[in-house]
Parts: sequence; structure tokens; C-alpha cells
Amino acid sequence: MSIHRTAVIDPKAEIESDVEIGPYVVIEGPVKVKRGTGIMAHAYLTGWTEIGEDNEIHPGAVLGDAPQDKAYKGEETYLKVGDHNIIREYVQIHRGTVPGSATIVGNHNFLMATSHVGHNCKLGDQIILANGALLGGYVEIGNSVFISGNCVVHQFVRIGDYALMRGLSGTSRDVPPYSIVDWQHTLRGVNVVGLKRAGFDEQRIRVIRAAFRVLFRKGRNLSLAIKEIEERGRANEDVLALLEFIKSSKRGVCLGR
Repeated sequence: MSIHRTAVIDPKAEIESDVEIGPYVVIEGPVKVKRGTGIMAHAYLTGWTEIGEDNEIHPGAVLGDAPQDKAYKGEETYLKVGDHNIIREYVQIHRGTVPGSATIVGNHNFLMATSHVGHNCKLGDQIILANGALLGGYVEIGNSVFISGNCVVHQFVRIGDYALMRGLSGTSRDVPPYSIVDWQHTLRGVNVVGLKRAGFDEQRIRVIRAAFRVLFRKGRNLSLAIKEIEERGRANEDVLALLEFIKSSKRGVCLGR
């Protein structure tokens, strides 16, 4: 374990072996940091925060601070970060707001500079948040999602696996799996490049695109479109996951033009 002499570490913190802590880092409260994690200069970790193994925490990041919620009164809430995440400069990840609740970040995620993860968000694995991306409270993001620079995601929104939000876009509706969204919750098509990079073969992508045409290109009622796909009996596991995501939406999903 290497701790710079200027770092300030709370006696209540639990720091495992092979952790590197740089100059002027402040760790305040019962923070737990597992082995192999590096915390660079001027980062601030606080509250009931748990950091997994082999994470990179860059200068100025703020992890586990109180939620930006007027109803929060200092109760014990949590931030739980998994393994192998890269958290760049001045990223902010706030802990939960309801007593006993948590903000959760999975594994192998890349949070670029100044991105913000609000209270009680749940992030899966292999996510990229580009610079300035903002997630409101209670946002849920699936696996292998790409949220481009300066995107805004409204509180309680869900974003499905392998979705992509183009730069400067925003959404107050759920973003379906496999989709590309831009402007204001406008669905443009299937994230074909992302699917290929994730190992989807041509047949799987072809079935997903066919489902998207029925759901989002005919201007039909979504319930009728879902019924049509189900009655055809051609839905593979990917399409079944897409249909289940739409059926379970409470905010409604992004739609095509």
C-alpha cells in the first residue's frame, strides 16, 4: 500500500493492500477500498462508500457525497462501485437518498471527465459515459451502453442493453435495448456497430432490425406491433428481451420519427 504523505485518511476507513493513494486525496468516513485500486491527486471519497478492486480514480473525482435531494437528512445510505472501472477527472457519483438505499456501479465501466451519476442510479457493466453526461436520480442503465457527450437523462429513466445516445441528446423516456437515440428521446434506428463490436452475428442483427421496423417504423400502436411480432413466432431471445423491456416501461419508450 502506498499513501502519499499529504493524503488525509479517516481512521474509520478500510484500505486494503496494493492501494495507491496520491497527493491531497481526502477519504472521510467509513469508506472501504479494495486491493489494486489507484486514487489520484485531490480525489474525495466520503460516506458509506465501497470501492472494488483495480479501479482508477482520477484527480478531482467526488465519490459518495450526499445526494442532491432536499429530502435527504443525513441518513446512512451507500455507494457501491464494482471492479475495473475508470473514473476520470471531476466525475461525481452520489450515494443513495432513501435510508438504506444505494447507488450501484458495476464492472469495467468508463466514466469520462465531469460526468455525473445521481443518487440511486444502477449502472451495469461495460458502460461508457462520455464527458459531461448527466444522469438524474434512480436512472437504470443496462450493459454495454454508450452515452455520448453532454447527454441528459431524466430521473427514473431506464436505458436498455447495447443502446447508444448521440451527443447533446436528452431523454425523459426509456431507451429501448439495441437502439440509437438522439435529440429529444427520438429513436433513429438499431445500434448495428455496437452490436457487431459486442459479437452479434448478422442473423441476430437482422432479426432485431426486422422487429424495429414493425415496432418503430410503421407508426402503429406499440401494443398492436408487439402482438404482431409475437403472433409471427419469429422472435429470438434478443427480440423477446426488447419486447419485455417495452412492456415493463412505466415512462413510455422513445419512438421513431
